[in-house]
Parts: sequence; C-alpha cells; structure tokens
Amino acid sequence: MTGPQSAADEVVQICSDLIRIDTSNTGDPATVVGEKEAADYVAGKLTEVGYEVEVLDSGAPGRSNVFTRLKGADPSRGALLVHGHLDVVPAEPSEWSVHPFSGAVQDGFVWGRGAVDMKDMVAMTIAVARQFKREGFVPPRDIVFAFLADEEAGGAYGSQWLAKNRPDLFEGCTEAVGEVGGFSLTLAEDQRVYLIETAEKGMAWMRLRAKGKPGHGSFLHDDNAVTILAEAVARLGNHRFPLVMTDTVRAFADEIRALTGMEFPDEDIEGAFAKLGPVARMVGATVRDTANPTMLSAGYKANVIPSTAEATVDCRVLPGRREAFLAEVDELLGPDVEREWIQDLPALETEFDGPLVEAMAAALRTEDPTAKTVPYMLSGGTDAKAFTDLGMRCFGFAPLRLPPDLDFASLFHGIDERVPVDALEFGAKVMDTFLRNI
Repeated sequence: MTGPQSAADEVVQICSDLIRIDTSNTGDPATVVGEKEAADYVAGKLTEVGYEVEVLDSGAPGRSNVFTRLKGADPSRGALLVHGHLDVVPAEPSEWSVHPFSGAVQDGFVWGRGAVDMKDMVAMTIAVARQFKREGFVPPRDIVFAFLADEEAGGAYGSQWLAKNRPDLFEGCTEAVGEVGGFSLTLAEDQRVYLIETAEKGMAWMRLRAKGKPGHGSFLHDDNAVTILAEAVARLGNHRFPLVMTDTVRAFADEIRALTGMEFPDEDIEGAFAKLGPVARMVGATVRDTANPTMLSAGYKANVIPSTAEATVDCRVLPGRREAFLAEVDELLGPDVEREWIQDLPALETEFDGPLVEAMAAALRTEDPTAKTVPYMLSGGTDAKAFTDLGMRCFGFAPLRLPPDLDFASLFHGIDERVPVDALEFGAKVMDTFLRNI
C-alpha cells in the first residue's frame, strides 16, 4: 500500500483526525480540554517526515503550541508565518445531525466542530508541509508554521502570550497568513470571487458594573443596581452606531461593482450588501461598530435587592473608530455604570497589494481559472492581532471553493459545521502552489 502522493491525498483524513480530538475552549482554564492532544498529533505528523518541532505550553499546563520552520532559499528575505489555531468553541451533541467530534466523512462533507474554524486550514497546512518535506522542497523564503492554542478566548495562552514572551519564534517574519479568507462567493453561474481578509474589527469584551443600595425585595426602592444596569444595557444594545466606510470595505464594494455592475450607494450600503446572500452577514457587520450584550449577572435570592449587578458586552470596533466608539458608549451608559475591559484587542487593516497578494491570486487561478480576488474586512477577530503587533502584514487566506448554495457564514460556531471534501482538496492544492511561489 503506497502512502499519499500529494497534500490533497491526505488533507481530508488529517482534517477528520483533528476534529475527532475534542479541543473545546470554554474560556475557563479549568474546563478546557484537548489542546495538548491536538498539539501532539500535529507534532507527530511533522516529525514523521523530518521536521524539528518545538511544542511548548504558554503559561498554563496543556495549553500547547507547535512551531517549526522550513528554511528557504533566500535567508535575506523576510519569513512568512502560516498560522492556525487548534482550539474550537464548544458544541452540544444533541443539537447536531452527527456527533460534533466524530469527524465523519459523509455526503461529500467532513463534519464536526472546527471543520471551518479552523481545522480545515490546519489540515491543509500540515498536508502541504509534509509534502514539501517528502519532496525535499526548498521554498523561496523561510516559512514558519505555527499551530496555536486559545484563539477562541482571545489568545491569552496562545498568540498573545507567545508574542510577548517568545518573539524569537517569529524572528524575521514580515508577513502572515491565517484563517477566514480565500473562500469563494458565487456572483453568477460562472463568476466566483475569493475574499481575501485584509482587515479585522477590534475585539473588545467589556464588563459593566452598577452599584446600588441593597435591601428587601418588598420595599420601595429607587437605587436598584439591577434596574440601573438593565436600563444602561438596553440603551447600549439598542443603539445603532454610525455607518463608516473604511478603505477595505470601500475597496470590496468597488471590486464587486466592477464585476457585476451592482451599485453600493452610501445611503443604502447595507441594503446593497444584503443582495450578496448569506455572506452579507460577514460583510454587513463591517460598516458599523457593534456592542452586543451577551451576559448578565446579579443577585442571589428572589427577595433580596443586590448591591451590584454586572453585564458583559461583546464590542467590535472598526479601524480608526476607537475613541469615537468609547465616547458614544460612555454617553449611553451614563455616570452610574462602570466599565472595564475583559479583552481589548485592536482593529487591523493592511493594503490589498504586493507580491504576496499576487501569489494568492495566481495560486487560486491554477485551480479555478476564472477566480477573481477581492479584499474584505472580518467582523470577528483572529490571532493576526498578536502578529500585527510584531510588525507583520497579516492576511486571511484559507482557500476553499464552495458550493453556491452553502451558507458558509452560518457554519462558523454553528450547528452541523462542515466543510466540503472537494473544497478541502481544492484548498490543499491552492495552498501548495501559493507556498511554492512566495
């Protein structure tokens, strides 16, 4: 029995293997599972073909990260970082058609938590790295492969810790590619564009706290912490922040207009984006800041008015909007509600140009000759935030050619997360070509 002949031959199996390792990240270090097991799997796949790897825990036992470097032909050139995270958000099996950690390969898909976020790209990266080593291929410049912990909780035990404590691992890296880019959007029967992530909104998780006078629940009470907080949270949650067209969003609209003739008037930009189908949820959230309340906590007994009440708000802030955003938030909250950051990671934005962008486009065209590439902004956040702080230009490029009717956006953190088998094989081929020509 012969082994795999190319990255595309083994990418599906690797993806399925990774999904079967439950790496659920609850955000609570006491209940996180599986990252070490996944890291050991990755390290084994790389050492099997001759890589020297470093596996290290970043500030907590079991929060494991894997690094290796493939030396390039020209050491004077800046290195490229290719990064992916090993953790996933939790999943409730009773809600799924298949078990979320089965890694089932059926009906033309690989099923399970992490299939698109982001064990698909991790599998592509491992498969291509293995193929390069089997061939003895030397890339044009150094490639650093990094497989990281804790992205789903902000990277405190992954990219953020490593950037602060082990910057030597990224020595010479000037550019980076990671998740949530390179996937296709079908505009017409034979017209596909591939969205390259060149920007991300800032990710700021805010804790709100109101204080009041405690007392008996049966008394008249005009200083109730729960009431004060609830009114402030409602004002913030119902607020509509102003529309802002950043350079990236403007470039996205201009590219789609040039391809389709579709108009994107400023007075109805969100209505225009809605015509793009399910992907509108991704791009539609990038024209405004958002502040969505997600958690409430107060009290300990039905007839006791508590002295404090707390809420958590997930804030996503456009590049260049931080000061204006905070001013609006403070006005909405009023003087009786305190705020503090649980997580505060900046927005990022880079230009859609240069040899690396050209290499992405060329690699896509090798597998899809009609492919067009366009820049876009991610409404969420990735490990790129840590690497931008180290001076790298960061992009999202996990190439997938998707069926026109697949609601890709809904699969992120969604029920029945899955990735098409042929999209995985497509991605491995594109990633192979891309990394040979960087």
